[in-house]
Amino acid sequence: MTRGDEGRQSLREAIAAYCEYLAEVRRLSRHTVTAYRRDLQQLHAFMASRSNDDEEPLLSDISRIVLRRWLASLTPRNKPSSLGRKIASARGLFRFLEKDDWIVGNPASELRIPQLRRPLPVFLDAESMSEVVEIPADTLLGARDRAILEVLYGSGLRVSELATLDLDHLQLDGPSPQLLVLGKGDKERIVPVGSKAKLALESYLTLRLRILAKATAPKESPRAVFLSSRGRRISVRQIQVLVRKYGMLGAGRSDIHPHALRHSCATHLLDGGANLRNIQELLGHSTLSVTQRYTHTSIDGLIRTYDRAHPLASEPGHRKASNEGSPHDDGS
Repeated sequence: MTRGDEGRQSLREAIAAYCEYLAEVRRLSRHTVTAYRRDLQQLHAFMASRSNDDEEPLLSDISRIVLRRWLASLTPRNKPSSLGRKIASARGLFRFLEKDDWIVGNPASELRIPQLRRPLPVFLDAESMSEVVEIPADTLLGARDRAILEVLYGSGLRVSELATLDLDHLQLDGPSPQLLVLGKGDKERIVPVGSKAKLALESYLTLRLRILAKATAPKESPRAVFLSSRGRRISVRQIQVLVRKYGMLGAGRSDIHPHALRHSCATHLLDGGANLRNIQELLGHSTLSVTQRYTHTSIDGLIRTYDRAHPLASEPGHRKASNEGSPHDDGS
């Protein structure tokens, strides 16, 4: 492409190039790239609908006003959070195109993502969590389900990370049992396995071959840790369904999903005094700001710490005694 061609490329080509960049250079997850592509295909459909013929929409056809009209057309049937994601997709696309000299000037530069108040993470208290993980029956699939619940909660895995676990990712021998996890953007990390999760995994693995022996489907995933009743790698959807079922049976909650167990892990670690940086590493968060969401769910722990540590939280008499003779009472 020569500089005189700037803006004359088709929007479809630009979207394809951007999504390839996200996957190959940025190494974002397949699900993330799919979401970006879906948002940008809606922009393509909007631009195509404005044309009186079958010509492919060009980048030169897109202006700030056109982008605002596109967003206005989406407003009636989309939540603010969905609109914010679509704005982010458009901004990312045109930032990439400007940097790579596809266009001169960025028509999306003035689009502003609405400030959204993110909901607090759903989580269970420790007692309810114990009841949920103990619900699975003492059966072949019950042992599998118990191991799934224990690992989701004990190691804070994402549901996709759990579903993709292979047998060679398990290191249960030795004093520090651990898992090798493939997280977002194909980033690997090591996570510890607690004693209860280790016992549940070992119990399930002794029975796992029986699932394969009874399998009615071709043995397509012999390396997968968690198998469906048909002997295939268990799907994300199947895990979501079973977690919701046990959440209802164990805690009487219909809103429990795999991420709620991950949230519970982080919240209970924070309540127990774990460092935010350590929790960030365990969960595989790219930034500490994501991990800091869990501070909002640990107010009780903060109040207990305040009562124990802050001098103004003590009895008046104790404050006076503690202040007498202080060598550093300089008002700082």
